[in-house]
Amino acid sequence: MENQFLVMKNQFLTKNEIRSKAPSIFTLQAAPTVSEKYTHIPTEKIIDDMNLLGWEVSDAKEVKARKDVGFQKHLVVFRNNDIQITGENGDNVYPQILLTNSHDGKNSFTFTAGLFRLICSNGLVISTQTFENMRIRHMGYSFEELQQTIKQMLERLPLTIEAMNHLAQVELGQEQALDFAKRALGTRFKGEEVEVDLEDLLRPTRKEDETPTLWNIFNTIQEKLINGGFTYVNVESTKLRKARRIKNFQQDMKINSELFELAMEYAN
Repeated sequence: MENQFLVMKNQFLTKNEIRSKAPSIFTLQAAPTVSEKYTHIPTEKIIDDMNLLGWEVSDAKEVKARKDVGFQKHLVVFRNNDIQITGENGDNVYPQILLTNSHDGKNSFTFTAGLFRLICSNGLVISTQTFENMRIRHMGYSFEELQQTIKQMLERLPLTIEAMNHLAQVELGQEQALDFAKRALGTRFKGEEVEVDLEDLLRPTRKEDETPTLWNIFNTIQEKLINGGFTYVNVESTKLRKARRIKNFQQDMKINSELFELAMEYAN
């Protein structure tokens, strides 16, 4: 465990590493298309303020843009290694805070709750139904408001622990697991009819997930849907394809959130 923890410590990014992943985070001025009333707060300012609160950057991404390059939507993932959750099943996860923003005047600072699962280095996004997103407007931004926002998110952590423990207590039968896997495909293949070997999709990639709890099944499927690598057939074209890794962070977050909501349906 100590070695794993040290590995996690080294996963925090320097500002140069963040810049290489998402240069738009460091844009010093707003897009020329915004109104005069728009207040520009660089995302770098939030990174500095989050560091003061003990949260460091573990990942950063930006959407590909053809227009307004440098002002596009971007994602910053924060983690605080001093805050850890150990589930009743012994699974260790770290709460994450995902910040999305842009410098084109179209987005507030939006904070979404997530989880980092230690055994597989998986990032999970908690559904908005379970854990509501929080927003801070650029205009009138202050460190005190950020501090209060993070405090409110941490106060809701018991809801996250409760949900995680609940998923870990529920075991699915084979038919239920296959049904869950089939419905889970819909979070990635919107409006597309595909055929997949559901048993292969359910097959755990690590020993820790072999017990057929809803938490283990959810994590197994989530990892495969995001990372890709499985084969599927598009019913309309009848072509056999290999799923690619999801690289668009907006799609990644959407799939994660919907999959979490689906899992909670089976837990009730």
